[in-house]
Amino acid sequence: MKRFTELYTALDSTTKTGEKVAALVAYFSSAPREDAAWALFFLSGRRLTRLLPSAVLVEAALRVAKIPGWLLEASFHEVGDLAETLALVLDTGKRESSPLPLHAWVEERILPLRDADAADQVARLSAYFQELNERELYMLMKILTGEMRVGVSEKLVVRAIAKVAGASEPVIAHRLMGEFQPTAEGFAALLAGGQVAASQPYPFFLASPLDEEPRALGERGEWQAEWKWDGIRAELVKRQGSVFIWSRGEELVTERFPEVVALAASLPDGTVLDGELLAFRDGKALSFGVLQRRIGRKKLSAKLLEEAPVDFMAFDILEHEGRDVRGEPLSARRALLERVASSFPRSEIVAGTWDELARLRETSRERGVEGFVLKRLSSPYRTGRVRGDWWKWKIEPWTIDAVLIFAQPGHGRRATLLTDYTFGVWSEGQLVPIAKAYSGLTDEEIDEADRWIREHTVETHGPVRVVEPFHVFELAFEGIAPSNRHKSGIAVRFPRMKRWRRDKKPADADTLESVRALLSAGGPPS
Repeated sequence: MKRFTELYTALDSTTKTGEKVAALVAYFSSAPREDAAWALFFLSGRRLTRLLPSAVLVEAALRVAKIPGWLLEASFHEVGDLAETLALVLDTGKRESSPLPLHAWVEERILPLRDADAADQVARLSAYFQELNERELYMLMKILTGEMRVGVSEKLVVRAIAKVAGASEPVIAHRLMGEFQPTAEGFAALLAGGQVAASQPYPFFLASPLDEEPRALGERGEWQAEWKWDGIRAELVKRQGSVFIWSRGEELVTERFPEVVALAASLPDGTVLDGELLAFRDGKALSFGVLQRRIGRKKLSAKLLEEAPVDFMAFDILEHEGRDVRGEPLSARRALLERVASSFPRSEIVAGTWDELARLRETSRERGVEGFVLKRLSSPYRTGRVRGDWWKWKIEPWTIDAVLIFAQPGHGRRATLLTDYTFGVWSEGQLVPIAKAYSGLTDEEIDEADRWIREHTVETHGPVRVVEPFHVFELAFEGIAPSNRHKSGIAVRFPRMKRWRRDKKPADADTLESVRALLSAGGPPS
């Protein structure tokens, strides 16, 4: 635990990429493999699930710290981060480090908590807290709460592991995909390579936003234009007679889409397709809201399968008969896709000049798409978001003017600032919550908003502050759909703050009626 805590502290104390990578390389080169495996597990964004309720964690902390609950709650409101708050109130004055290594803490202390009852969990945690110094307590809390945010992306972790292994970053990224096993053997296999598991997907190639006119990309004939679908990016893997479906978030979702699994029976063994899971009926894509009904459902009724049918829109092939074809140009991969996946819907290749594509792009919402993806015909299938070969040329987002009504602390480095906002629009003389957003402001605007919110809070509900309805913001979002889960009856997708409308008064903000009108003015079919 001491060594991992020192690594975390080193990563958290610098903003320089080179220093972060150097710290990671030093750790992964010298740490025992059973410890390195768990460090990699946590730093690559993975977390322990179904561990214990936060209420148990709080109860154990209160028992050891011997403070009232109201004081812990007040401290949390000031700090904004549960793991940090608990570590601060639990500081027992112990300074020496725990002799137990990271893997022993996880495997012998933390994981067995899952099978204990609440009283036993509290008793065990109370004992554990007194074995650790302040920094190690903080580390334990990060592991227990799953809030391992330290300013290190998975890309930097991959870069460091690649240096340790003497391999390329794309190779390490591929080996890390899927269900990485945090064991000494799993870490050794990551460094040494070897045969991949039958289910293992490839890292996704991500398109970059196009911020200029597409003609700046060069000759139209060098580019393939496809509609950009609004679904779940996924890979379909068929190896050793079995089918696996992976989301872009590296979640195995095979059992949720049995109709796609059945369709994959026609694929030859050793095939991996890249594409989009879509709610689809009669050749038309349905709204993302329909698809959401299938997300998170492991038990699928016949009624749900009928009401929310799903298909896999294939647009690339990454493996054919067990051979990695990502290095071949897109033009060759597309021709291969047409032959291999003929039973699947494939993304339409749209013809036309740049000007003609621009006019077609204006019809995107009527078609239930988000614009175009432009792909260089000579491009290989790369790893991650590499600019230059794939661009997403999206339609302009919807925008509304809304009033800031609630605020609460952010996460990670923003945990001490009020950066997560809720916005409302007018309905019958009242402001009704319409969206939450936390991105889009500059650092200076965030600091200004934070000061204003603290000075104009009228009520508090836990970490949430109710503020005076004064500031208007222009919100941008990608999609809109009816929703029974929201008080407004509307859900918007990917909302963000586009502008702080200092020129507008609260009365100038949009109404719920005007927002609902967007549903009939281009919203996707339901």
